[in-house]
Amino acid sequence: MNRHFDLIAIGGGSGGLAVAERAAGHGARVAVVEARKMGGTCVHNGCVPKKIMWYAAQLAHAVDDAGAFGVPATRGTTDWARLVSGRERYIRDINEYWNGYVADSGITRIPGHARFIDSRTIEVGGVSYRADHIVIATGGKPIVPGVPGAELGITSDGFFELREQPRRVAVIGGGYIGVELAGVMQALGSQMSLVALETRVLESFDPMFGEVLMAEMVRQGIDLHMGFRVGGLARSGHGIAVDSTDGRRVDGFDCVIWAVGRTPHTRDLNLQAARVETRANGIVPADEYQNTNVPGIYAIGDVTGRTPLTPVAIAAGRRLADRLFQGRTHSRVDYENIPTVVFAHPPVGTVGLSEHQARARHEKVTVYKTDFVPMRHALSERGATTAMKLVCAGEDEQVVGIHLIGDHVDEMLQGFAVAVKMGVTKADLDATIAIHPVSAEELVTLKLPEPEYSSDSGVEWREAS
Repeated sequence: MNRHFDLIAIGGGSGGLAVAERAAGHGARVAVVEARKMGGTCVHNGCVPKKIMWYAAQLAHAVDDAGAFGVPATRGTTDWARLVSGRERYIRDINEYWNGYVADSGITRIPGHARFIDSRTIEVGGVSYRADHIVIATGGKPIVPGVPGAELGITSDGFFELREQPRRVAVIGGGYIGVELAGVMQALGSQMSLVALETRVLESFDPMFGEVLMAEMVRQGIDLHMGFRVGGLARSGHGIAVDSTDGRRVDGFDCVIWAVGRTPHTRDLNLQAARVETRANGIVPADEYQNTNVPGIYAIGDVTGRTPLTPVAIAAGRRLADRLFQGRTHSRVDYENIPTVVFAHPPVGTVGLSEHQARARHEKVTVYKTDFVPMRHALSERGATTAMKLVCAGEDEQVVGIHLIGDHVDEMLQGFAVAVKMGVTKADLDATIAIHPVSAEELVTLKLPEPEYSSDSGVEWREAS
């Protein structure tokens, strides 16, 4: 085997495969180091299996609502084994695709774990490999806090290993992973509790999301324990108990899932041998061109601690390869206005600045809001709120943030994200003919009444009727 390459990608996930694929397409000699199956977290423990489970949960909600529309349907116990089997079959198909694609693209696959020997050399399984360019794209892994009894819980990785559906489950963490898992499992028939240190879920997002989503989660039957600092887990006569540091206890769980964040998978790379700067939490800092502090070594994806999303890692990998092997010296990712979706129940979609961020950045901010029950739930007793917020800045009211929660916002956001990227104004939205009746029309029909009030901060609120 050739042991010298133009580029070596350490990690066969979204970022590593993207940079390898594009570099090979430009004629570079490329290798990918991966100890597990190709595809990384997204394919095996993230986006793909999560979305399969989310679709199952959505179908469960649809069955619950069908009778109100005159469609006879009765929901029984979820066939968890069949669901998992189908999900794993789908993932295997993706694995087979990537295995074939890597081989057909002329990319050398090196199985095993990489360790740096110096800034141009890595070792895998006792064999040394050199490259002019080395890309760190090893992704992240779930955090398990160092509290007593922590081993009684599983992580989001462990969730995808469950072969039987647990009946009483506590999810610890109010971020996007926590609310996604709680919503899926509640819909599929588990009795869910969500335990979080924060006072509202999705605390790092626009406050509207936490307020609406918490109300919906309670309506769905999820028990919320907010402001709960976990001090440990313990076995009890009722199952697994979750104890707080102030003496509170929630008890009787068959399964506890840690969803308190992720940490970069960089500890075993021996980065000090290459003099690559790392932070205490394992993050590898990279500039806007993905350069680390060492020339010829780059970092993309979750290891950088910046916008940990699959499409971002893919875009960063492709643009890096274009810069290195196609002469596009200014090729880089624009990290402004990146859209993202949280697959909660209902889903959340956001792009651009939150209301608070906009206030800090702009002198004049105008906020348009609306909330309603969409027609999907016109006959349903369950109901579900859709809420929308436009954040506009300046005299021309450029739209600097769009925040949506409700059915189908995951699909509608992409097009509006293009508009935000292009500098759309409120007037542009007003001039667009609406599609009726769909929830998305609300974004182009928000009315322009006089401001309800103006504050000294220069923020004006305009409520949609």
